[in-house]
Amino acid sequence: MKIGKENEKLEFKKTLAELKEGIISIAAILNKHGAGELYFGVRNDGTPYGLDIVGKTLRDVSQACTHHIEPKIYPEITDVFVEDKPCVYVKFNGDDTPYYAFGRAYIRVADEDRIMSAAELEDFILRKNARKDTWDDDLSNKSLDDVDEEVLKEYLERANRAGRIDFTYTTKADVLRRLDLIENGKLKNAGYALYVGWPLLEVQMAIFAGTERLTFNDIQRESGSVTSLVKIAERYIRSYIRWRVVFDGSLERKEIPEIPMDAVREAIINSYCHRDYKSSQNNEITIHSNRIEIYNPGTFPDGLTPQDFIDSNESSVKRNPLLAQLMYYTKDIENFGTGLKRIIDACEEAQVKVEFKLKKRGFAVVFYRPDIQYDDYTDASIAGNGFNGGGGGINGEVNTTGVPVNVTDVPVNVPVNVPVNPTMRYVLEVIMKNKEITIDEIATQIGKTHKTAQRNVKLLKENGLLRRIGSDKTGYWEIVNGDGSD
Repeated sequence: MKIGKENEKLEFKKTLAELKEGIISIAAILNKHGAGELYFGVRNDGTPYGLDIVGKTLRDVSQACTHHIEPKIYPEITDVFVEDKPCVYVKFNGDDTPYYAFGRAYIRVADEDRIMSAAELEDFILRKNARKDTWDDDLSNKSLDDVDEEVLKEYLERANRAGRIDFTYTTKADVLRRLDLIENGKLKNAGYALYVGWPLLEVQMAIFAGTERLTFNDIQRESGSVTSLVKIAERYIRSYIRWRVVFDGSLERKEIPEIPMDAVREAIINSYCHRDYKSSQNNEITIHSNRIEIYNPGTFPDGLTPQDFIDSNESSVKRNPLLAQLMYYTKDIENFGTGLKRIIDACEEAQVKVEFKLKKRGFAVVFYRPDIQYDDYTDASIAGNGFNGGGGGINGEVNTTGVPVNVTDVPVNVPVNVPVNPTMRYVLEVIMKNKEITIDEIATQIGKTHKTAQRNVKLLKENGLLRRIGSDKTGYWEIVNGDGSD
């Protein structure tokens, strides 16, 4: 029985006569991946061969690692049985690259160990030093006064609910000190991104008429903190995708998006966690007739591909480690390095195609919109199935943005006790789905002009069916049943 196949993180050596080659493999794997495994007593094809292990065998392997690998590493070395064959197992890790074996630097390529050229070694060292000088740990030009106290309070409350921070809010200065985000009165860039945002961060969002970036149906720019821009980007996508309505026999219907929103949110959060904040480019959300793209100006780690993280749980390469840690406290990110796998899993469950694109100056997650057969939904109002909130009614007609053509045919279920016209009911319908929706977004959703949407919102407010809580910019809508109750 074979125990596996050699790869960039796993090496087999038949006997201890290959101890020198094994040491070289350890250094090469460390330089490429920072961790790996090696078996002595296993053939190259993964078939156990066995060793004659005596009292000093493990010590010989340990001393070889100590004497011939620089900087020093301290691997875990044990004797194991593989198919009743005694073998030596070496598990190792280290982050003090580059590592040298017998005075030379090696790099792992597939299942082979290759000597680094002088130019490769110089580039390797330069990139290592660049990683040490992380942007998010540097001091910004912002001070304590620039921090939005409400945003900071909300952050700490979320971290407390997540159980990952055990202190409560006192003062801005105390909280930022505990989070290691302030030094000599200056805010670190991670704090700038999370609790100030403007004018550092901006997201550009657009809807295109077709598959190319040619004709705009809508374009918007928003600035703010990472937390606010994640919400804005998610709301934008949520407002303009199609939703399938399913009645399963219960009193409440279920609304299912054409693209899983858990995957969308994960992609948006990752785009801010891993972006290059030194870049002058913005994060982008682009909605096309056949796909949705979430782009950030942050190139993928050298030598790695998205598939490495999906297949082998590759350790996360953190461009912004302090920012990532802060987002981990609030569960915006879970386990480092698992975001792409969660996106893949959510899309596979929803039977949605997703693609990760490595670009010269950034990285994009592309969700392909399902090619819906609208003939299957022609009896939507009767059978309880159809795309709602931007996807087609009983006639099954949609335009390239997914906006219903015949609004009156879209099935609605608004909890109000007085008669309203079809457009008013549809305004309430889209507000039920997104209470933070803007007038412009309502107009696009219902396929009407801004003026028409505004007029119907006014009518709903005048009839006591709708009220605005908070300001036009940061508030939300509240639907009233017509008798004054929520």
